[in-house]
Amino acid sequence: MLKKIDGFIVGLLCMIALAYWFPAMDDNWSTINLETLTTVGISLIFFFYGLKLSPQSMKQGLLNYKLHLLVQLTTFFLFPLLVICLRPLVHSEDTELLWLALFFMAALPSTVSSSVVMVSIAKGNIPGAIFNASISGLIGIVLTPIWMGVFMGSADAGFDFWESVISLIVKILLPVIAGLSLNKFFGGTARKYRRYLTTFDKSIILLIVYNSFGKSFKANIFDDISLLHLGITAVLIGFTFVIIYGIVYYVAVKLSFSREDRITALFCGSKKSLVHGSVMANVLFKNMASQGIFIIPIMVYHSLQLIAVSFIAQRYARQRPT
Repeated sequence: MLKKIDGFIVGLLCMIALAYWFPAMDDNWSTINLETLTTVGISLIFFFYGLKLSPQSMKQGLLNYKLHLLVQLTTFFLFPLLVICLRPLVHSEDTELLWLALFFMAALPSTVSSSVVMVSIAKGNIPGAIFNASISGLIGIVLTPIWMGVFMGSADAGFDFWESVISLIVKILLPVIAGLSLNKFFGGTARKYRRYLTTFDKSIILLIVYNSFGKSFKANIFDDISLLHLGITAVLIGFTFVIIYGIVYYVAVKLSFSREDRITALFCGSKKSLVHGSVMANVLFKNMASQGIFIIPIMVYHSLQLIAVSFIAQRYARQRPT
């Protein structure tokens, strides 16, 4: 599994390099329209997302309200509030943009597949993980653009809150509903071929990353951002993960969570979704040349959480349940 994950991270880096050297493929290759391709791909990702949801697993995890509250409050409120505390560090236009990108990462929903896999490895509450990771994606369709609208608003050229919300509904929410409506008939087939659908998801993400960074490189957005500020942003992302993980662990212990629920709270609450991040950046910041910058923090966080949580999950797996 780790080799596949590492391969995907390498693929992301290759897409950034390709976007740097060939940033205008969509202009030069008339037979390829990346905007149309990614738009259709985004809708298909979330159609399959609705198709893959397991109603039985969702029902199993439904009643554990303390676990759900902790995970969702961490994902959509603790994360953003922690990054808001960093806003006083902003003192220039480029640091403002990096802070907004960091805040975008903090406002994203949790990830589904890796959360459930890691909870399974660590012998946690799997139905609870499936429920929280799945419902998080649906909540994020509403809360993520609301959070971004608070700090971007109409002052930022290229960001229109209501246009973004309508676009999210059309490209994400409606396909999810369509998938859910067909779950009864094709859900089993979708879950059977989950591995192939995951490959499709990753392929679309690679295209989105290429397209986003291509726009940013073409507009010379990165020319005004120093390597020092990028390095500081990466360090802050690492600290964010550590602080969130520590707070969730402390609260879970104080609430007397079982070992299984504690594992699920830690792994689901500390995760952020690269799939949702890439897709929402493509929708929310479609008209902004700085689109690529908004993907950087979630890419860094994605890599960090895979390494850290994989190690922690293996450690939990070796421990004797208490």
